[in-house]
Amino acid sequence: MRKARSKGVDLKILDAKTLCLDLQESGERIKDQFGSVVLQRCISHFRGFHLTAFLESKGVRVINSFAVADICGNKLFTTLALQKAGVPTPKTTLAFTHKAALEAIQKVGYPAVLKPVTGSWGRMVVRVKDLESAEALLEMREQFSNPLYQIYYVQEMVPRPPRDIRTIVIGERVATAVYRYSPPDDWRTNVAVGGRTEPCPLTKELEDTVLKASTAVGGGVLGVDVMEAPNGIVVHEVNSTVEFRGASRASKADIPGLIIDYAIEQVRS
Repeated sequence: MRKARSKGVDLKILDAKTLCLDLQESGERIKDQFGSVVLQRCISHFRGFHLTAFLESKGVRVINSFAVADICGNKLFTTLALQKAGVPTPKTTLAFTHKAALEAIQKVGYPAVLKPVTGSWGRMVVRVKDLESAEALLEMREQFSNPLYQIYYVQEMVPRPPRDIRTIVIGERVATAVYRYSPPDDWRTNVAVGGRTEPCPLTKELEDTVLKASTAVGGGVLGVDVMEAPNGIVVHEVNSTVEFRGASRASKADIPGLIIDYAIEQVRS
């Protein structure tokens, strides 16, 4: 809010949980309510996803777009988009039943990483160490009523340092890169589970890879997460509603200011 005001931007904050939207309302009335450009910062993916669909149908430009949110909101869709664009990713397999999921895990090899296709903050992301743990984890997933948990998305456990790299991409610029280190008793690097951040040098390989990944999913304001694999950088996730609290602490980049500048550019374009 302070950053927007310092740039002369009339920023209005709206909470999606309080909104009641009339689908018959005219586009002009909706633009009066929401403005010319909306920065979609809703923590709930599905809530923000549906709100974006409504706003775009009324002619409001949303950052990020419905198409980008659709791809980034699903890990499988993200991986497919990245692979189509030639962006290096971890080895990944897909299955739809318990039996096929065991085969998918074995094809990747132990240890493997079992992830839900939707979700954030490292929730429900588990390391599968052996056949016994695979059986237990798959049996547990089968008890969940959400059908998305019966889609088994499995990735290799990339041999990497105890860290990954979070980059913030704004338009055609990599605003910053930070290392995210795992907490002492966890292998995940998410800040939400206790990971810590430190500055990361922005090399040409890193910059080229994350910009290519950003383009692959449609661009905008994105968090592109990569790992340092033995054969080079691989992209394992792209976030369309990127949180940057940890990155802001470890970086000198003015991330909020750059996002506001990007939004202003979208109004003028």
